[in-house]
Amino acid sequence: MADTYSFDVVSDFDRQELVNTLDQVRRDVGQRFDLKDSGTEIDLEETSLTITTASDMTLQAVEDVLRQKATKRNLSLKIFDFQTPEAVGGNKVKQVVKLRKGLSQELAKKLSKTVRDELKKVTVAIQGESLRVTGKNKDDLQQAIQLLKEQDVDVPLQFENYR
Repeated sequence: MADTYSFDVVSDFDRQELVNTLDQVRRDVGQRFDLKDSGTEIDLEETSLTITTASDMTLQAVEDVLRQKATKRNLSLKIFDFQTPEAVGGNKVKQVVKLRKGLSQELAKKLSKTVRDELKKVTVAIQGESLRVTGKNKDDLQQAIQLLKEQDVDVPLQFENYR
């Protein structure tokens, strides 16, 4: 039996769930009386999505539908980084929504410092866009998970490879 245990802290989302969410949003926008003639388009790229619609008011309504559908599909709202809307030709409004994925270097350093300061019996290593927390006792790792869940960060955190 192993004498050390570990887990990884990552920030990720299920891309297929996001695709399903956007399909639901498109369907909703096409059926809602106040939105169906707005000419709303939602395009998904690798690291962002773009919403193009008729006005600021319809853009707000589409954002609300997106948040609602994402919540129902268990996607964290923290993955969406809404940029400021910009006017495009033909009286349309465009908004880019960046998708947050992975832990930034600064955030990884901040989280590892927090864990090291609070819990002396675990070690934390930054591995690219994730953190590896290692300890001799499973209870210490549970405390580390609890501590990280209490942190107010602007990306969703998941705990993987607990062994």
